[in-house]
Amino acid sequence: ERLDFWWKIRRGHARIAIGARSAVFAPFRNLGVIVVDEEHDPSYKQQDRVRYNARDLALVRGQREKAVVILGSATPSLESYYNVQSDKSTLLELTERIQARPLPEIHPIDMRLPAPYGAERSSLSLPLQQALVENCEQGKKSLIFLNRRGYAHTLACRDCGHLVRCPHCSVSLTLHRARKRLCCHYCEYQALVPSQCPSCGGLDVQPVGKGTERIEEEMRVLLPQSRIGRMDRDTTRKRGAHERILSQFRGEDLDILIGTQMIAKGHDIPEITLVGVILADVSLDLPDFRAPERTLQLLMQVAGRAGRGEWPGKVLIQSYHPDHYCIESVCRHDYKKFYEQEI
Repeated sequence: ERLDFWWKIRRGHARIAIGARSAVFAPFRNLGVIVVDEEHDPSYKQQDRVRYNARDLALVRGQREKAVVILGSATPSLESYYNVQSDKSTLLELTERIQARPLPEIHPIDMRLPAPYGAERSSLSLPLQQALVENCEQGKKSLIFLNRRGYAHTLACRDCGHLVRCPHCSVSLTLHRARKRLCCHYCEYQALVPSQCPSCGGLDVQPVGKGTERIEEEMRVLLPQSRIGRMDRDTTRKRGAHERILSQFRGEDLDILIGTQMIAKGHDIPEITLVGVILADVSLDLPDFRAPERTLQLLMQVAGRAGRGEWPGKVLIQSYHPDHYCIESVCRHDYKKFYEQEI
């Protein structure tokens, strides 16, 4: 199929090519425009074999062929916005949503505060719980975002503090309760869930941290009447599962969808009026100099799923660092303020 389309473009039978990063090599003879949508996305980087960044290559090709290159994003990469400030690129801004719809209200929730504001022994704060109940009563849809799949981040021994780690990658193994396995999300190594500590033999081995599986379990207890779905790599392994879950959510089969970054972008469902972010600090605390930038992009994308129809949207972001400039910029819809701090 790829070869057929290559020849169709080469012979001039196709005037437009839509594709992933490899589409930047489409063999047009008279190229006029290259559009790179979501130009900040790290998936434009090819990491194996021929290594390249499709966004940067689009700029090079546009320059060579004297074509217009449009880099589109609600949250541009720092280097692209810097090029605007340096007059290397021209900035074109969309200052409002389609049909002048308002942007969603975004509220931070400080998870450092004690109960009753932060719900004790629950991943869901009381404000988020109340908002979910109200949204379900009104017949609206809700998105719950946590960029960590599985049931728990790892298993830890309460007696000696031992963490169960991958023997190959030296990272903690993630507990997947549904599959009854401990899994490494880097090399796919799997192990059975131990009944006792591999280090000291203690029996008090407990799950630490929370993933989408555990959030789904808590949600079913909180809202037993609601129809709840989950969308992550574990639930979309089978062919067609991705489309099936989304069609159920667009229709009347699901009221609440819990998921990882799969649910954060590209979905236009007017009935979504509430977005809850369980833990914004998952990506903020990564040892990566782009961590605040990636966090801002992800949070603003998932917040943008709310209020796309005739009903206004609301976003609640749970964080242990609500005063971080990244979280504050998201709550104010203020990318420029973030850029000034980050640069």
